[in-house]
Amino acid sequence: MASHAANLWVLLGLGLAGILLMTKRLKKTIKADFGAFILKLELLPPPQPSPPKAPHPLTGLNFAVSDVFDIEGYVTGFGHPDWVRTHEASSRTSTVVLALVEGGATCVGKTVVDELAYSIHGENKHYSTPTNPAASARIPGGSSSGAAVAVAANFVDFSLGIDTLGGVRVPAAFCGVIGFRPSYGVVSHSGIIPVSSSLDTVGLFAKDPNILRRVGLVLLQLPFLVQRNPRQILLADDCFQLLKIPMDGVSQVVINSTEKHFGRQVLKHENLENYFSSKVPSLKEFYSQKINGDSKISSIRLLANVAQFLQRYEFKCTHEEWINSEKPVLDSAVSAQINETLDITDKEIEIWKLIRTEMRLAVNSLLKDDGILVIPTTAYPPSKLGSKEIFSEDYQNRMFSLLSIASISGCCQVTLPLGYHDKCPVSVSFIARHGGDRFLLDTVQTMYSSLQEHAGTVTKSKLSHNAVNQEHSAEVAKERGNQAFKDKQWQKAVGFYTEAIKLSGNNATYYSNRAAAYLELGSFLQAEADCTKAINLDKKNVKSYLRRGTAREMLGYYKEAIEDFRYALVLEPTNKRAALSAERLRKVFQ
Repeated sequence: MASHAANLWVLLGLGLAGILLMTKRLKKTIKADFGAFILKLELLPPPQPSPPKAPHPLTGLNFAVSDVFDIEGYVTGFGHPDWVRTHEASSRTSTVVLALVEGGATCVGKTVVDELAYSIHGENKHYSTPTNPAASARIPGGSSSGAAVAVAANFVDFSLGIDTLGGVRVPAAFCGVIGFRPSYGVVSHSGIIPVSSSLDTVGLFAKDPNILRRVGLVLLQLPFLVQRNPRQILLADDCFQLLKIPMDGVSQVVINSTEKHFGRQVLKHENLENYFSSKVPSLKEFYSQKINGDSKISSIRLLANVAQFLQRYEFKCTHEEWINSEKPVLDSAVSAQINETLDITDKEIEIWKLIRTEMRLAVNSLLKDDGILVIPTTAYPPSKLGSKEIFSEDYQNRMFSLLSIASISGCCQVTLPLGYHDKCPVSVSFIARHGGDRFLLDTVQTMYSSLQEHAGTVTKSKLSHNAVNQEHSAEVAKERGNQAFKDKQWQKAVGFYTEAIKLSGNNATYYSNRAAAYLELGSFLQAEADCTKAINLDKKNVKSYLRRGTAREMLGYYKEAIEDFRYALVLEPTNKRAALSAERLRKVFQ
């Protein structure tokens, strides 16, 4: 009996020991530095210049760099111990790192990247996965995972990463910080290990938009220019449809912030699938050459395929010899892509180049010098650590469809945090034309505080399903009214705009658009009343002042008409129609 009891206690003890052991293995240990750093170091800035010269622009800031940037005396690790083992210490420091140090900032370390900086997940079995400070049970995103974590955990003021197909934008979104991918080619790549030479861009992480702008101006070596406000902010409706979380809250934050700063008249809606289909004809040629299957595949999905093919091809051209020689142990997903046999023809390479050229022209034409395109940064929230979701076809298609727009066009993009959904960070991205980096940074600095404010408001209010449906139905009615207006069906347009107003009576654009249709019908009193209502809702609605001025002129209210045209000029000093109308009436009636 005693022997039986003793055996029972032994078994219980072994069982408890096993449970404790498994618990220890399953529970992620959070390191003091969140696993962000590969090594700590210190590159100090030069002494401050003597007065009256201004101090260095980045004085007082510290930063870290992803382990793809060369620093003299250290081996650049590229996310893999076999790379460290087979390469010598760098003989010089990366040009961009030197520029920041000379600008007054202190470099304090190198941070973890994904294996060979290839994936967007942020997991690295060799150096362990950095802990996401915003959601510790979730992946941090990659490839520049450690750089994003270092900023999110407040270890540094800003950090540098490499963005090929989302290497900065994804970890910024997943860790809840700001991520900036500059226009392709505007920042030197000297002293950086390439992933895909025609897609790689040095990227920047920060928490504070003012620091982002300070560093961005040094990074891009931009001259002083007068700040400009955007004249159009385009929401890519079809891109928001790719979101795996409720889209309405995200887009509503941008709408509310835009209305506050610039007025509702700058808001536009765009379908990028249709736009790229017409403006990037080489996508169809790529499809016929490379893609088999559904002939209805979207242009944005095709862009994702182009970007992934291009990354794989250029990576292999650069690193295949080392991989074949050293045979490094790689993650199975990375290995499958890198080792896949690519049968690429010269014709296909030419098509890729054409697509890149056409994409840049298309986005530049859409946005011009004063437009911002708004899309979700990522389709999915950060997945749980070890999740197989990140390898699914749907995950890859949705994520790269969004990420490939800036990567292929070479345009600049900023990822902005917008609070949380189900305890996971949520973000949105602003894109400006290639070369519009300063304009983009200025817009972010202007809107950031109100975006955060409205993100909190929307999260708390949680708009009802019916209210969201009404807003959507109102927008549909407005678009139908716009089409009827283009077709010169004025009365039909009035009917659609009236329907939109019934569904959403606090939208200045609906009243202003109906006023335009009333003007065409000669209904000047109704047009004046609608414009007055629109102005009461949105004091910066330039079109409403112009249309009310026209209505008042036709009604014989010349003094009031002149006042409207002049106020339109105050809001928009370069508006030729307002200037000509005001001057014409002044000469005749004053």
